[in-house]
Amino acid sequence: MARIKGGLNAKKKHKRVLKLAKGYRGARSKQYRVAKQSVMRALETSYTGRKQRKRQFRQLWIARINAASRMNGLSYSKFMYGLKLAEIDINRKMLSEMAISDPDGFKSLVDMAKSKIA
Repeated sequence: MARIKGGLNAKKKHKRVLKLAKGYRGARSKQYRVAKQSVMRALETSYTGRKQRKRQFRQLWIARINAASRMNGLSYSKFMYGLKLAEIDINRKMLSEMAISDPDGFKSLVDMAKSKIA
């Protein structure tokens, strides 16, 4: 059986990496060896970023809920505990949206939570 040279596969691999490195500055977008390192790092950080985005959004929602509930005289932790006692199941994303767009509805939730705690 004839031996197959690896040139075609190497060319495909190099083209794939250089395509991903398009837009990078200097040698990072031109030379395979440098581009490969940059692309590997970029893919790692994008993977990490997808995980961090979820954490950051939850952090933002909690900050918004805390601010709105404190304006109505209750801390975040007591507010969430009151909702749990009142058996109100609303996720933090919706609570933060309510805090921004529907302050009256949020105030009624805070009042329910207060009544269950007291």
